[in-house]
Amino acid sequence: MSRDVAAARTLLFVPGHRPERFAKAAASGADVVVLDLEDAVGAGHKTEAREHVRSWLDQGHRAVVRINAPGTPWYDEDIAAVAGRAHAVMVPKAEDRAVLDALARRLPAATGVIPLVETALGIVRAVDVCSAGSVVRPAFGSVDLAAQLGVDHRCQEALRHARSALVVAAAAAGCGAPIDGVTIALDDESALRADIEHAVRLGFTGKLCIHPAQIATAGEGFAPTEDEIEWARAVLEAAPDGSVAVHDGQMIDRPVLLRAQAILARA
Repeated sequence: MSRDVAAARTLLFVPGHRPERFAKAAASGADVVVLDLEDAVGAGHKTEAREHVRSWLDQGHRAVVRINAPGTPWYDEDIAAVAGRAHAVMVPKAEDRAVLDALARRLPAATGVIPLVETALGIVRAVDVCSAGSVVRPAFGSVDLAAQLGVDHRCQEALRHARSALVVAAAAAGCGAPIDGVTIALDDESALRADIEHAVRLGFTGKLCIHPAQIATAGEGFAPTEDEIEWARAVLEAAPDGSVAVHDGQMIDRPVLLRAQAILARA
């Protein structure tokens, strides 16, 4: 499952207190389903949601679970409920590597962690957060961070630095490339496409989705284009032994070859 999470282009949130939606989410075409115990679930439904998620996972279904944030009244019980059941755990308000390391000790070794970086402190500490041994790849919490910064979460320019910082941090830590945050405009296809194009340009390789209608667009948007695939194949053919070569008037050396290999791996 960690490999699935690392390669996923689309991750679909499902409220944990709505078990009638779990199977629909699993059949939606999303690469990964994220059963949500946090933002989508009000305080009065936390226990109910936890039990629904536990039951679903005990039936053998595969999913990531977003637990409640460290320091909340529900954190410890969430961990106890999903340990050994969830194939990966998404941790909100991730900003402290020690907390992630402590969480990993309470989970089976094969359980990956997705730190949801959505605070200013999380961005500042992003390299440490991404360096925790259990981290598969980080996710970006655009809406929460924008609220803390006092900016519009729909403004790409306002959050450009934070997004780029998380991409750089993931690369520096050697984990998977980040997953971009949600687009809350459910009836605006152009806004979704613009968000995806922006995220791709900055180095994100996946998208948190909040509705099945977003999955096809996100899956397509984060896939390499036919032109990119054709270019990558041509580059590798031009330098089959890895030596410096020329393709289409451009020098090919090791960094270019690595980019071509990465494109084909994503494809």
